[in-house]
Amino acid sequence: MSDLFAPMRGLSLRLRLVITLLAGVAFGLGQAPFDLTGLALPALLVPFLMLSPEVCRRQAGWIGWAFGVGYFGTSLTWIVNPFQVDAATTGWMAPFALVLIAAGLAIFWAMPFWLAASSGLRWLVVPLWTLAELSRAYILTGFPWGLVGYVWTPTIGAQWAAVIGPHGLTLLTLTIAWLASEVSRTRALPLGLAAIALAIGLIGGGVYLQNRPIAPQEGTPKIVRLVQPNAPQDQKWQRDMIPVFFNRLLSFTEVGPRPDLIIWPETAMPMLLNNAEEALGVVSQSAGPVPMIVGIQREDDGRYYNSLILQDASGQTSAVYDKHHLVPFGEYMPFPDLFARINVGGLAQRAASGYSAGPGPRLLDLGPLGKALPLICYEAVFPQHAKTGGSRPDMLIQITNDAWFGTWSGPYQHLAQARMRAIEQGLPMLRSANTGVSAVIDAKGRIVDSIDLGQAGYIDVPLPAALSDTIYSRSGDVPLLVLLLGLTLVGALRARSNSH
Repeated sequence: MSDLFAPMRGLSLRLRLVITLLAGVAFGLGQAPFDLTGLALPALLVPFLMLSPEVCRRQAGWIGWAFGVGYFGTSLTWIVNPFQVDAATTGWMAPFALVLIAAGLAIFWAMPFWLAASSGLRWLVVPLWTLAELSRAYILTGFPWGLVGYVWTPTIGAQWAAVIGPHGLTLLTLTIAWLASEVSRTRALPLGLAAIALAIGLIGGGVYLQNRPIAPQEGTPKIVRLVQPNAPQDQKWQRDMIPVFFNRLLSFTEVGPRPDLIIWPETAMPMLLNNAEEALGVVSQSAGPVPMIVGIQREDDGRYYNSLILQDASGQTSAVYDKHHLVPFGEYMPFPDLFARINVGGLAQRAASGYSAGPGPRLLDLGPLGKALPLICYEAVFPQHAKTGGSRPDMLIQITNDAWFGTWSGPYQHLAQARMRAIEQGLPMLRSANTGVSAVIDAKGRIVDSIDLGQAGYIDVPLPAALSDTIYSRSGDVPLLVLLLGLTLVGALRARSNSH
């Protein structure tokens, strides 16, 4: 086998960066709606191949950054859509938003390459890159959209999320890619065998996890109805369109035979909860003796909340959940006084100061259906929000308004991440989206039934059964974090000893 690093050594930095950026674009095509895993995985070898031994730390940082720019610039193209809802006011921000977020997130990928080259230990890029992806879930309120490990979402490899979580999948993916690149340089048989063993284990383990038996449910299956009104964001709050969408919701709700639970999407009610008594009475009449979950906004002591309510079988509001992880620059503005001076406000905020965050996760008691953990829109992007830290729910429920994401990649990527939450926790996910994709997802992340993007309608689906606790649902990311910090410490000690 020839040394693939040999032709790399003659390349200028500019050419390296162009090739790496294009590889980042190809890796971005591994995300929904493309799902080109077979193209994305070979593309992931390129930044490792470009990190040849003679590359200095500055050049290595640029290589990691270029790969990130290509990846995020491709996978996050949907980010321009929220700015086009009111194009006359905010449309000018769209290209800047895409460029800035791609360039900014790429810094997370530049640092592992810079640090690995600084240490002289190329392998260190793998744990450092995984740490960088893990940190994206937390730093500056977090934005773990499009994690490296999600490249496996359309494959059976995604089932490993039940054991090692999405960040563990990232580590596994990067390790296989790094080993494959090293084999081309060193021709070391052990490295090649290790890469093959990991790949076989990923596929074989995925098959095993996919075939885990699900205990049959006792009694008659409970039927859940998801309602999708399909209200485009630029029409959703127009005075003449509000009754159109509201009546559409009501008409889908009152169709017989009655299900056991009805779920409306995020901000489905066109008024604040404070003023919704009459409208909720109409909703209750349409639902009959069926409990409902409804997305609504509310105000409390001058603070506004993006909320979800549970109306019980008698039509009374028995529980309220306030979204606790808000979208920066969407639902609230950091440093609002500063941005107010230049007349820039949150795209989806209700008041000048934006929404307020709720107190945190809570379970909803749905009676015979069990207990549900509610997630509102963006919260389903975060693996750490799909668990309560207390008693385990029987299902996850996500209500969302993906009309903000447009009609291309954003809604499908959001759906893919909802599927990952189901796999990680071993729980069914009930997902009601304003414009789609509404879906019932089983505990292995498989879509049981759905309503297509851009369609109005409803589906009645038996509630899928939950699996027993997954390893990841019990451990979270703590074991992985300990492993990554341990590997990083070993690398730092080896780098220090080599320098003396």
